[in-house]
Amino acid sequence: MFDKYQVIKGALSYELANFCFNYFLLKRDAVKWLYENNVVYESGVLGTWNDRQIPNTYSHYGDPVMDTLLVKMLPIMKQHTDLELIPTYSFARAYKKGDCLHRHKDRPACEISTTLNLGGDPWPIFIDGTGADNVIDERKNLVKPNAPAGTKVLLEVGDMLVYSGCELEHWREPFEGNICGQVFLHYNHVNGPFAKKNIFDGRPMLGIPEIIK
Repeated sequence: MFDKYQVIKGALSYELANFCFNYFLLKRDAVKWLYENNVVYESGVLGTWNDRQIPNTYSHYGDPVMDTLLVKMLPIMKQHTDLELIPTYSFARAYKKGDCLHRHKDRPACEISTTLNLGGDPWPIFIDGTGADNVIDERKNLVKPNAPAGTKVLLEVGDMLVYSGCELEHWREPFEGNICGQVFLHYNHVNGPFAKKNIFDGRPMLGIPEIIK
């Protein structure tokens, strides 16, 4: 039974997680070369370094491999949460040293969110299980005095943290390692208030970039 958040150990095999990790790093480097050599222009279709939440770090919304993973993990999600879910979108990042994920809650397409460790250096995520609103201004990273310190969760490769993304604030402190590959997988309740609107996050199908919405 799902109660706000839980860790699923070994949700993905090490071999498949490692494949996704190396795939994403190769894609990052290839896309960087394509952009720098003006083979294609940066539109978001191949990923971006201009994400507002963590600028100057490669991320990709709806990468076809990661969206395939979104569907692959759906039976495991249903089994461990006892919830009927529909997939909305995936979002992968190759974090670098110094990156910081500010304290925040997610938008409606992320009712049930996950972060899955694909590989690289360890980097814990923190989650406030109280459901309180402690962020005053997310853009300026202002947090109320005496806000709960949150629960520290350190995932091994293939482990997945599942949490109520719209209800619980979550964040990461500045990254002290060199590289960390994580993918967020997002789902909605099948009979929830956002399900009809957010099937595939408003896209015509999975694997389609956000700009097509």
